[in-house]
Amino acid sequence: MIDDMLDPAKLPKHVAIIMDGNGRWAKKRALNRIRGHEEGAESVRAIVRASREIGIRWLTLYAFSEENWKRPKYEVEALMRLLKRFMVSERAEMLENGIRFQVIGRVRKLPGDVQQTLRDTVDKTSHNRGMVLTLALSYGGRQELADAVAEIAHGIESGALRSGEISEELISRHLYAADMPDPDLLIRTGGEYRVSNFLLWQIAYTEIYTTPTQWPDFRKEEYEKALEEYQKRERRFGAVGGE
Repeated sequence: MIDDMLDPAKLPKHVAIIMDGNGRWAKKRALNRIRGHEEGAESVRAIVRASREIGIRWLTLYAFSEENWKRPKYEVEALMRLLKRFMVSERAEMLENGIRFQVIGRVRKLPGDVQQTLRDTVDKTSHNRGMVLTLALSYGGRQELADAVAEIAHGIESGALRSGEISEELISRHLYAADMPDPDLLIRTGGEYRVSNFLLWQIAYTEIYTTPTQWPDFRKEEYEKALEEYQKRERRFGAVGGE
């Protein structure tokens, strides 16, 4: 059931989420950090399902940053196993519900078996026309811009592009997912107020919502609170709003 407070006409088209707080959630309960990540995977399931039920067209989740490679080896390996297991377990539901899956980031840095599982899921869901679920993996906003600039520079060197053709639209076309609309709403859980190198180009006019709720506890009710808050805001994109 969708919250009666939500106006279907004012829903964000694209919601992006920085999923923060798994480790602190586990520490607070005297549990291993991996247990926090496992419970966080349950929140991913819940939010994907809620997004589909509510009518969100694009959902992008910051699952593993470029900086996360600095974490202890055992934790990174556990995260990769959890990611692979999640993709296999959720594939049938994506197919059943018309969810198209895609990945953004320097995916080539992930383990080979994880890359293959991701490719299989992308391929199997590519015909779906419902919600688009995007995982940001080995992702960094600055790295994305650097990769885009490198592609554009290569185009200029090869003669396929001229420097005078560089524009905002051209840069956008060279980002990891050129067809992805800019997020309308960015949610960060865990009580922090940073964007943490996430979608730096795309969030220029995105509404930001932060909550102290840690990601393993962020479920449909908390999600709907964020959407309700979004619907109260006036999006002006630099123009003067009604007063």
